[in-house]
Amino acid sequence: MAGKHKRGVALALIGGTGWGFSGACSQFLFARGVDPLWASAVAMLCAGAALTAYLLATRNEGLRALWSDRRSAARLVLFALAGLTLCRATYLLAIQYSNAGTATVLQYVGPVLIVVATCFSGCRLPSARETIAVTCVVAGTYLLATHGNPSAMALSPEGVFWGLAAAAAVALYSLLPGSLMKTYGSIPVVGSGLLLGGAVLYLVTGAWGRTPELDGAGLLAMYGGLTGIGTLLGFAAYLTAINDIGAAKASLLASVETVSATACAALWLHTAFAPMDFAGFALIMATVFLLARPSSKAVAP
Repeated sequence: MAGKHKRGVALALIGGTGWGFSGACSQFLFARGVDPLWASAVAMLCAGAALTAYLLATRNEGLRALWSDRRSAARLVLFALAGLTLCRATYLLAIQYSNAGTATVLQYVGPVLIVVATCFSGCRLPSARETIAVTCVVAGTYLLATHGNPSAMALSPEGVFWGLAAAAAVALYSLLPGSLMKTYGSIPVVGSGLLLGGAVLYLVTGAWGRTPELDGAGLLAMYGGLTGIGTLLGFAAYLTAINDIGAAKASLLASVETVSATACAALWLHTAFAPMDFAGFALIMATVFLLARPSSKAVAP
């Protein structure tokens, strides 16, 4: 059990760090004219194909069982399209209209949206801690967007929109899989989801006709950083961590993504951040710690 816990902690940290680095790689690519939807489609398709090929080569029973059950297959399709695909595409669009650090932090509005959805579905009022978390998110987003001056937008409306859309997609991505991963394993679910979502996005956007010309650095950022580290390794590591240590602890540890993305954007891409940006970052990230702490009123089942 201790070994499984240590593995889960390590994988959550690896997944979060990989996502943050891939966010900076995306910002690097978009500055060179790469289309976010093309990048999303290709990264998901390549990563999904690699994971699925591995599963087929090792004759993984979870993959066959997953697609043999109609209800599970239908849930997987919903997860792939409304979860994984939206999560990746909206995040990359948020980076295009802002920067890797800001887009990554805005994603962490997602846990608060999950709380709101839970309150609505359970017909209950939010707890004091949940109310504080929602307040922190609203205040943090306000500071990021305006730097405290409502008459002047510091972040473009498109950046705010796609950042909050990415947060909603994170909420869907977290809620939609249900028991799929516990039943069939994380790798069959994420591999199939990435392959299906990437294929649909590739066809819908006509990505084959918009392939950009990339130099060596661009190819390395696209296929090494965004596809390999950010999509294949990031999702596989994080979803395995959820199975090992649970979603609450895994999501808390994966918040290292914000540090990774901001550090890479500042040190590698020389993105400038103002004091108000860091104040907004702190308020939004505070919600992760607030919501991850167990409630003192929790009763063991």
